[in-house]
Amino acid sequence: MMLKYGIWSWVMLMFILILNTGMQVPGEVKILVNQVAYDEEGVKTAIVKSDAPLPIGLAFKVFDTLNRKVLFVGKAGRSEQVSDWGAGSWYTRLSFTGLKHTGICKLQISIAGKVYDSYPFKVQKKALGTIVIPAIVDFFYHQRASSPEEKEADKSVQLFGSSRTVDLSGGWCDASGDVSKYFSHLAYTNVMLPQQIPMVTWSMVNTTEQIPDMLEAMGSLGLLRNEALYGADYIMRSLAPEGYFYMTVFSYFNKNPKARRVVGLLADSKTTSDYQCAYREGGGMAIAALARISVWKLSGAFSPEEYLAAAERAFAHLEQFSLTYADDGKDNIIDDYCALMAATELWKATGKVQYQKAARIRAANLGRRLSPSGYFVANDQGRPFWHAADAGLPVIALARYLDMEKEKRNRATALQTIKKALDYQLSITDAVSNPFGYARQHSLYKGKLQQGFFIPHENESGWWWQGEDARLGSLAAAAIVGGRLVYPGKGAFGVKAELSEFAENQVSWILGRNPYDVCMMYGYGQHNVPYMAAMYGHGTGKGGISNGITGKDGKGDGSGIDFKVQDNGNEWRWSEQWIPHTGWFLQAVSAMYAN
Repeated sequence: MMLKYGIWSWVMLMFILILNTGMQVPGEVKILVNQVAYDEEGVKTAIVKSDAPLPIGLAFKVFDTLNRKVLFVGKAGRSEQVSDWGAGSWYTRLSFTGLKHTGICKLQISIAGKVYDSYPFKVQKKALGTIVIPAIVDFFYHQRASSPEEKEADKSVQLFGSSRTVDLSGGWCDASGDVSKYFSHLAYTNVMLPQQIPMVTWSMVNTTEQIPDMLEAMGSLGLLRNEALYGADYIMRSLAPEGYFYMTVFSYFNKNPKARRVVGLLADSKTTSDYQCAYREGGGMAIAALARISVWKLSGAFSPEEYLAAAERAFAHLEQFSLTYADDGKDNIIDDYCALMAATELWKATGKVQYQKAARIRAANLGRRLSPSGYFVANDQGRPFWHAADAGLPVIALARYLDMEKEKRNRATALQTIKKALDYQLSITDAVSNPFGYARQHSLYKGKLQQGFFIPHENESGWWWQGEDARLGSLAAAAIVGGRLVYPGKGAFGVKAELSEFAENQVSWILGRNPYDVCMMYGYGQHNVPYMAAMYGHGTGKGGISNGITGKDGKGDGSGIDFKVQDNGNEWRWSEQWIPHTGWFLQAVSAMYAN
């Protein structure tokens, strides 16, 4: 009888405690962490996902898994819900930035007498760079279009609508499920085009120049240089005698490698002979990559002099014909930031005034494209610039331009543009309950301006939407690179605290600290997407980044949240790897350690 009363007394005591604290005992609790690594000197946060709110100030601790020694004790923040993501989940932020320890750790909380541990995670000096950069270099090496079938077929790829063939051997397969090779795609949308092989090549050159000592210490410097030269060589082969770049080598998802064609690509895999690249269609970033790598004075299949001569020839051609190749015949923001990169790298490589003038025009254009709210406007129709891959590229292009620009008024204008763009990004990200600090954006849906986490699924493409991990990487890079110019700080990454935390939020989301507890870098962390196979022995590669999380499937405006690993063949929207994701993630991580 006493045992019976004892149990009831304990139950009543717990009930009273819950009433007094306003706490509901959660049925499900999951501690979400960056599953790969935290930098010893960087921002460190985790999220507790639960089906009921946790009490404010709930204690948590971080301990060393080797000896169980408690290394850090902290208090939880306020539990929040994201109204857009459904009413069933609460998210509570845990900050342990003050932890200064290297080793394998776990985070632990106790709720209503029940103990919960996180996955083990590494804390180490320069942890992210040490782990992920060699993985990314290896990923791209294995992403090369270098199978015997591809090598042989690509030596003589037929131009669409012609019997003429060209040698377009080399390059990287675009995705874990697509062995085609792209300078860019979605050209017919005019405002959604991502930068693909040329951007990846430029990213590799940039990383090599930004952190050479770190790369050398990791044994990755020579490997990354070789990979960048490999990318530059493919760009060289893609330069037509007329002076434009070929946009796409398309496989048609056909197992016969001879089916491959040089094409322009429309929706539903419809192909055309419109394969000439405008600035926005990969041409600008191709010029930038060739001009920048020419300064190395190293040879791949071509000499430094050939890289530079090709870049100058292509620039002269696009100055005359880019609008002819653009689907709507008008410049927009993508032309501006891609042409700015091209002109800046040529200015830096040659010192010629003509490139200085061209760069100044494009930099000024970007400044004029800022809305009063701080977001960029994409075109002359007032469309907000939202982008699933390259949202941070306007700031990155301006920052690179400022490496050359010395004239005070031009510098002030570019710096002000960067400052307003970063202010906007922080402001819109913090405008709603957002415990993960996920980068939000303005977009246009059915003619109406809206704010949200994810891109609209109903957009100019008519079909294309997917996870936005490249966008997150680009914005993280922009926050650090641009922040050092306009908001320098003594904290993590050399920027003010708000920007370093913003950058960390995007990187950690990709590496597992997200509502689905999935690390998007394959082969790392605790949970990955399923393997995806492709032709010629290609498929999901270790170290590559998957598309990621989207708005709710079926919500045209991009609202809600979704992640699927099976969807009747459409699971690629979430789980497929795509080289812009990995290229931008490389830029984000290398930015953290640049001097």
